[in-house]
Amino acid sequence: MMSKYFIERPIFAGVLAIFVMALGIFSILNLPVERYPDIAPPKISINTSYSGADAETVEESVTQILEEQIKGLDHLLYFSSNSDSTGRSRIQISFENGTDPDTAQVQVQNAINSALSRLPEDVQRQGVNVVKSLGDTHMVIGLYDESKKSSNIALSDYLQTHLESEIARVEGVGEVDVFGSQFAMRIWLNPNKLKDYKLIPSDIQKAVEAQNTQVAAGGVGELPVAQEQYLNAKVTSGTRLKTVEEFNNIIIKATQDGSYVYLKDVARVEIGAENYQSYNTINGFPSAGMAVSLASGANAIETSKLIDEAVANISKKLPDGYKLVYPRDNTPFVQESIKEVVKTLFEAILLVIVVIFLFLQNWRATLIPTITVPVVVLGTMAVLFAAGMSVNTLTLFALVLAIGLLVDDAIVVVENVERLMHEKGLSAKQASIESMQEISGALVGITLVLTAVFIPMAFFGGSTGVIYRQFSITLVTAMAISLAVALVLTPALCALILKPNHQPYKWANRFNNFLEKLKTKYISLSFKTLENRLITLVVAFALVLTFALFYRVLPTSFLPNEDQGALMLQVALQDNAPMSKTIEMGENVRRYFLEHEKANVDLVMLRYGRSRGGTGQNLAQGFVKLKHWDERSGQANSANAVKDRAMKYFKDNKNATVMVMMPPVVNGLGDTNGVNLWLRDIEGEGRAALHEKFKQIKEDAKAYTTFENLEQKAVPDRAKLIVQINQKAAMAAGLSPADINSTLSAALGGKYINDFIDRGRIKKVMMQSDSLFRSKPDDLQFWSVRNNQNEMVPFTSFSEISWSGGPEIVNRFNGYSALELEADKAASGSSGQAMQDLQKLVDKQSGVDLAWSGMSYEEKKSSNQALLLYLVSIGFIFLCLAALYESWSIPAAVMTAIPLGIGGNILFSYFAGFPNDIYFQIALLTTIGLSCKNAILIVEFASMAQQQGKSAVDAALSAAGLRLRPILMTSLAFGAGILPLVFAFGAGAASRQEIGISVLGGVIFGTVLVLIFIPFMYVFIRSIFMKKQEQN
Repeated sequence: MMSKYFIERPIFAGVLAIFVMALGIFSILNLPVERYPDIAPPKISINTSYSGADAETVEESVTQILEEQIKGLDHLLYFSSNSDSTGRSRIQISFENGTDPDTAQVQVQNAINSALSRLPEDVQRQGVNVVKSLGDTHMVIGLYDESKKSSNIALSDYLQTHLESEIARVEGVGEVDVFGSQFAMRIWLNPNKLKDYKLIPSDIQKAVEAQNTQVAAGGVGELPVAQEQYLNAKVTSGTRLKTVEEFNNIIIKATQDGSYVYLKDVARVEIGAENYQSYNTINGFPSAGMAVSLASGANAIETSKLIDEAVANISKKLPDGYKLVYPRDNTPFVQESIKEVVKTLFEAILLVIVVIFLFLQNWRATLIPTITVPVVVLGTMAVLFAAGMSVNTLTLFALVLAIGLLVDDAIVVVENVERLMHEKGLSAKQASIESMQEISGALVGITLVLTAVFIPMAFFGGSTGVIYRQFSITLVTAMAISLAVALVLTPALCALILKPNHQPYKWANRFNNFLEKLKTKYISLSFKTLENRLITLVVAFALVLTFALFYRVLPTSFLPNEDQGALMLQVALQDNAPMSKTIEMGENVRRYFLEHEKANVDLVMLRYGRSRGGTGQNLAQGFVKLKHWDERSGQANSANAVKDRAMKYFKDNKNATVMVMMPPVVNGLGDTNGVNLWLRDIEGEGRAALHEKFKQIKEDAKAYTTFENLEQKAVPDRAKLIVQINQKAAMAAGLSPADINSTLSAALGGKYINDFIDRGRIKKVMMQSDSLFRSKPDDLQFWSVRNNQNEMVPFTSFSEISWSGGPEIVNRFNGYSALELEADKAASGSSGQAMQDLQKLVDKQSGVDLAWSGMSYEEKKSSNQALLLYLVSIGFIFLCLAALYESWSIPAAVMTAIPLGIGGNILFSYFAGFPNDIYFQIALLTTIGLSCKNAILIVEFASMAQQQGKSAVDAALSAAGLRLRPILMTSLAFGAGILPLVFAFGAGAASRQEIGISVLGGVIFGTVLVLIFIPFMYVFIRSIFMKKQEQN
């Protein structure tokens, strides 16, 4: 027997334990730390830019062409795209969990390569970028000048020049989005002067391209040569220009009188910004910023460390007054919440040891389970490291839950050895050998049942499967190591440490007397339940029915919202409001946070000209960084409370809509915690019809109370000026369509020509009409195009202008034109019910369908899996027990404990206001295991007593009396381990409280109700099986 071998060799057992702990310590030092594992599906983004194009042009000439190539990709989940009015196109492709992001990136790159030649020339020149990015903001780095000497553009240029490339090269960074732009050489054209010299914008472009260039001209004297010579040298011609003066002196053309037309004669040249669409402030100071998105599969904390190092390095060389800050950074929250869970783990261990001492009443006996805890915890860490997992909230939660369970094995061994020493007067060594012969089978059986609950979790797919797997592998590993320790180390320690005939403490006598009285009352209650079988059955059935009804009304969700120490802002003024008014409103918002919430808010960054829904001078988005959790304790200072007060304050503002939001729970599953859905035009009826159907859906939505704020994510359509070219008039005037188009796009849209050198770095040369000649629709009259007779023909002679509406953003989903929608679940409602009602709403409309993405997609998948998970786990336990006890009646009796135990989860979660989400499901499975374990302790002993000749009733009562103390001890130990979760505070407290309260309910009900009803259920089921056997 293995245990006997190690009892004889305690040093060998100790060496093995030390070896396991050493491996564990090595693993802890090398295990990656993160808040959640890779829950979000890997994402690959395709980004392009088409200068001057509106959203519809980008969609038709860029996005759709690239989307056509998205086929034949392995493990594709879904893809979406948006094309906006600044000329940007972004296609985001989501893959199944477990897909290698590098392989996916290569596949996407290969797929789109064949279509690159079909894209507009301007797009090809600026490049098509394929990046493995989760897409949402992990961190925002801000730069501002306390001295207010530098402009927004200078700060943006500094950030882009010195920091962007450094951050983009950091391992784990997916992409970097700079708020603002770097310097560019701006050529502002004057149409009147162009007309005087009979020039058009394409002439300027050609001249700049020809004279701002470097020519690879080869060399003289290079081999082979006609005869031997000593002269050989490289030849260069031309150079990249560097200054405004050099650009001013570019020759555009020579006139007939021998004079020259220079660029300065027809345009104003200056160093300005690449684009002027953005303006930023931090706490009122002009600023620049950059949003960093993580690469798929990147570790957030490791990436943040590397970014911090790069930022710290650059901070040393900042000009006077410049200051780098983090308006949004998820890392402190992750580190703080992990620290809190580790603290909880130690508190749990301490409380469990106190409970063990209370029952064992002997420091020597208590020391043995205490020694096993670090062995099991460190051993589990070693397995996690070997399995390529990380230390995260989920694995640490699993360890906290496992503490109460893993000491149980050691307690069973110690208690049994002590009993044999007391009853038979054996030495510690003899008692350990005999004890292990008695209980080795039971230890294996209980471990098998507990692991049977959690093993099926490991085989579920999707994001939910990732979460389940963390719990499953950690718990099953801890249980398996705990069993091994109970069979190897614990008996060896018992033989070494335990001593017979210790004098009990005075308080121990009182405690034991109390337990004896409790036992007497308990046996009396059990007898009454067996006497009044019908009443007991009705009460049990009524309880289960009550639990089922509460389960049905429990709101559903995916993961709990957390106070992450940050808030997000969205500001929108009326359409066509100038940026000056948006800045005025934004500064009011900033002042509110820095004055009314100064105790809670650290800094506010505002980015004008863009929001989540699109771009425009009337839009802004912001990041509010809150103070550390220790500085704002109490519910009134939580992020949610700050958000609610701000929303109430700005609710009645007539000039703007101000939205304050919590950051998303998980990176890569959408940028809010609401319901994410897409309304798709599957019949191809067009965007106008799609908008009409959305209006109808929004009207019908008023009848539903499960959700609110159903809105389109993109901003409304804006006014659009259409220039209609009369092709016949243009042909008659001898004009070329290419000249007309290039003049129009250069005049109003701006054109990228090539690059120049600015302080040793390459930057863009941009050409556009001066602002005086593009401020009103009538300004098109200033522009003329040269015909084949070398005459200048005014635009007004072959074109007309008209007004129309056009979208700021055009969305598509899985290849169909679509509207991206979002809604909030009602305060008292459930996101699952909200999703069902939204589905019903859309089903009423013809020609459209509904698709889910982000968090909603994962929640829908997880809610479909939850019931199957419970059934598979319960079925697995039943089969394990049937095989273990060679009986159908014993597992049937044990199964009746499940609905009694989980009632505690349901009621405690319901009254604490927690939803049915991933944590609730895990708490439920933990309770199933615990309830079954308690039931096994009674049913197994009752079955053995019955085999020895007792009646079913006597067997049930004697088993109940015998096992009361061990059940109370293991349940109290487990409950004590949960208490630190229940009373959690600080970062990440919501998830700790949710799982803690739910499991605590399960422990209480799974102990009290199982003790009351299981003796009755055992007798009831045995009598049914006996009758069947008699009939056969």
